[in-house]
Amino acid sequence: MPLIPEEPQIHEKAQGPRATPASGRTASTPRPVPGPRPAAPPRPGRPGPVRPAPPTQRASRDTAAATPGPSGPATPAATAAAPQIQLIPATPDGALDAAEEAVDLLLDSGRTPGDVLVITTGEAHPWAAHELSFGDAAYWAQHDAGDDVFYADAAVADRAVSRAVVVVALNGGPEDAAVTALTVAHSRAGALLIVCGDPQRINSVLGAGV
Repeated sequence: MPLIPEEPQIHEKAQGPRATPASGRTASTPRPVPGPRPAAPPRPGRPGPVRPAPPTQRASRDTAAATPGPSGPATPAATAAAPQIQLIPATPDGALDAAEEAVDLLLDSGRTPGDVLVITTGEAHPWAAHELSFGDAAYWAQHDAGDDVFYADAAVADRAVSRAVVVVALNGGPEDAAVTALTVAHSRAGALLIVCGDPQRINSVLGAGV
């Protein structure tokens, strides 16, 4: 009887890592790492008077650097938290220059122009006077555009919507103008309220300890 040769033994090879995903499972695809966002196109400028240069000699002022915020005007229902208040001592003749210096520091620290509203109590800012020369509608159209610093007299400041930063220049005018300006400014400032003027006069309106 012929011998049946033994069947060769089959040795299982050690299983290595799978080259393909198991049946019924989908191999996960790694997400691409997002690169840097492209820079926003520069905002076109708007013709207007050149901002007056600050005086060559000024008393040093401790103006706090503001934190960048969203561009454009804020909605009237701004943050519920009260804004931070900063006082910059200045005489009525120097209050507008102090406000201009504060605006420059805000923009240099990262604030966009549309974040800032400036309210005056005495003589109108040259920018406001220039825009008003084209009519009331053109003036408020610049406000509604929300892409630049907006300057308003205390008498009409209540028409302005809230912005992240409001700067008040107590550059003269009657006492009720200061009361109106500070009251409106406090309600319109979302994060920071800067007041340039006589500290005693400011505290008499806003209250002691401001």
